[in-house]
Amino acid sequence: MLLKSKFQSNYTCCLITIVVVGFASNIVLSAEKYTENPGAEDNGNFVIGPEYKIDPDLTDQGNPKGKNFEFSMPLAESKIFPGDDKTLDPKKPVRESRKIFVYVPAAYKDGTKAPILVTQDGPSRLNLIRNALDNLTVSKDPKRKLPAFIVIAVQNGGNDGKGSERGLEYDTMSDRYARFINDEVLPAVLKNAEIRAAYPKIAFTENPWGRATMGCSSGGAAALTIGWFRPDLFRRLITYSGTFVDQQDDDAPEEAKYPLGAWEYHSSMKLIEKSEKKPLRIFTHVAENDLRAKDPEETYHNWVMANKRTAAALKAKGYDYRYIFSRGTRHCDRKVFEQTLADTLVWAWHGYRPE
Repeated sequence: MLLKSKFQSNYTCCLITIVVVGFASNIVLSAEKYTENPGAEDNGNFVIGPEYKIDPDLTDQGNPKGKNFEFSMPLAESKIFPGDDKTLDPKKPVRESRKIFVYVPAAYKDGTKAPILVTQDGPSRLNLIRNALDNLTVSKDPKRKLPAFIVIAVQNGGNDGKGSERGLEYDTMSDRYARFINDEVLPAVLKNAEIRAAYPKIAFTENPWGRATMGCSSGGAAALTIGWFRPDLFRRLITYSGTFVDQQDDDAPEEAKYPLGAWEYHSSMKLIEKSEKKPLRIFTHVAENDLRAKDPEETYHNWVMANKRTAAALKAKGYDYRYIFSRGTRHCDRKVFEQTLADTLVWAWHGYRPE
C-alpha cells in the first residue's frame, strides 16, 4: 500500500513537472515566434570625416512633439544598486538619487505595447533622439522610418572609473545592470503618476527585439554587456566610443571569470568569437583620437584598439553589425553624434515589426 502510494506520488510529481516544463517551453517558443529579416544592407565597416555636419533629421523640423517627463529614483531604495557596494572607493561620491528622463513621441498611441530605447548617462543625447523620433516616425520613406519607441534616459550612480558607482554599473561583466533596468527602472517608469496621468494605458513590449539600449564610453560598454548577458531582454545595441577596456573593479567577484573586464570581449580569451552566437544587432563606433589611442596592448586601455578588435570579432562571428571609425574626432565627440545618430537609429531598428 505504501509502495503504491509512493508510486502515485512520484507519478503525480513527474506529471506536474512535465506540465510545467511544457508550459515554460511554450512560452519560450511563443516568444521566439517573432521573426524579422533586416538583411545585411548597411552592415560592415565605415570611415567618416574629418568634415562633419549635423543631419537635418536631428534638428527641429516643426513636426508634432511628444511629451517629456522627469523623476528621481533614490539609490538607497534599490535592491540591485543601493550605492553601498563593498567594491566602491569611499573617495568617489555616490549620488543619493538618480534622475530618469522619459520621452514619449507624438506617434505613440496609448495602450499599445511600445518598443523602447534605454540610454545610459541620461539625459545624454536625448535632445537629438527626440528630434529623430519627431521627424522619422512620420517619414514617408519606408527605408528611413523609426518605430514610435519610448526613450528612457537613465542617469548613472555617480563618478567614474574603477571604484565608482558608475563604473560598477557600467563596466562590470555580468547581468546586474540589465536586471536593474528591467526589474527596477522600467517598472518605475510605468508606475510614475505623471506619466500615468498622460498615458493611462502605457505599456512596454516584452519582445527583446523591441528593446534597444545605447551609450557612450562606459555607457557603451554597458549597452553591449546588457545584450551580451541578457539577450532575452535587449537585442538592439548601440555603442559610441565603447569602453571595451580593463575598467572593471579589481576586487569585483567577476574578475575570477573575466580578469580583464570588457577587454575580454576581444582579448586572447576571444569571448565573442568562442561563445555561441547570440541574437543581437550591434552598432559600434570609435574616434581616431579616442582615449589612449597610442597605448600598447599590455595596458589593456587603448580604446581605438579595443573597438577595432571588437568589430573584427563581431564580423568573424557573423553578427549583424555596423562599425564606424570617425577621423579627426575625440572620445564621445558631439559632432559624430550630430552626423550619424539618425542613420544609426534607423540601422539599429531596421527590420523591426511593431506589435
